[in-house]
Amino acid sequence: MIRLRLERRTDTPVWMQIVLPIAAVVLALLICSVLVAMAGAPVLDAYSYLFLSTFQTFYDVQDTLVKASPLIWTGLAVAVAFRAKFWNIGAEGQLIAGAMASAFIGQRAFLPEITLIPLMLLGAMAAGAAWALIPALLKVKLKVDDVVTTLLANSIMLYGLMALLEGPWKDPVSNYPNSPVIREAAQFPILIGDTLHMGVAISIIAAIIVWWLMERTTTGFAIKAVGANPQAASYAGFSVGKVMLTAAAISGALAGLAGAGEVGGIRYQVVSDVSSGYGYAGIVIATLADLNPLGVIPAALFFAVIMNGADAMSRETGVPVYLANVIQGVALLTMVAGRLFTLYRLRITRREVAHG
Repeated sequence: MIRLRLERRTDTPVWMQIVLPIAAVVLALLICSVLVAMAGAPVLDAYSYLFLSTFQTFYDVQDTLVKASPLIWTGLAVAVAFRAKFWNIGAEGQLIAGAMASAFIGQRAFLPEITLIPLMLLGAMAAGAAWALIPALLKVKLKVDDVVTTLLANSIMLYGLMALLEGPWKDPVSNYPNSPVIREAAQFPILIGDTLHMGVAISIIAAIIVWWLMERTTTGFAIKAVGANPQAASYAGFSVGKVMLTAAAISGALAGLAGAGEVGGIRYQVVSDVSSGYGYAGIVIATLADLNPLGVIPAALFFAVIMNGADAMSRETGVPVYLANVIQGVALLTMVAGRLFTLYRLRITRREVAHG
């Protein structure tokens, strides 16, 4: 009789770590092609509009890179937190906290112009880190479930933002729930073209820095050690609580910088939909990248492409724009399922059947 069983791997081949995200995306597209067909559209035509429309003009390329920037930040934030087994579902709220802090600083008339952008970035990092540290402290000190607290913290921060936009920050002229516009000196410089701002370059550099932090420093080693086995890490001399708090602070700071990028590089003020779900998308991006900071860059670019291409696909073929969200969700599921085979290998065994 033939039996199938899972056998834990002693190590995972490098090629498998590279191929797995690609295979997960391809499988997700194959699954979603059924939905495209059900919508009555040619699958190849729909996917060509979805992926190629974002590269038709230089402006389209710029727009895709700008869209990828906050996704890189939130993907990095989740990757660092998850490495330490701090299940940070709160990048959305931390992004909003960073946006609010950067907008507040960017409006200050008494600050010298040259200090505005650096202070906005530092303020966004501090706000995001502080908001992430609250659920981290609850987990470390009181053993409160971090999935629940980080998720609830998103709603608290969102309603706090709405209270500001409908109150002190409400535009007295237009009566719109928008914060005041930041000073011109606080707006990020445009590097190339019309929209490619400084924040895009910083996010890519940040991915390299976070990779170096995780792979080449004691802090990164401690974070990975605590995530892999807290008991062994504690026995080796690491303070599990302090390491987890450090990971939470770094994670929140990265998410906060996504908010600074939205305020300083695109909107120049805070609006109610300043995040647009980037925090939640960061969870899928980090998972698709297998928590690798460098892998976050192509994963974020893939998401930016399907987000921007969804409108063109819908306009040309009639497929609902929500298919982009479905692809994201299915890619997450296929990646999680595929990771099983990076940890285990499938073994086929034969067992003789006794005959009476």
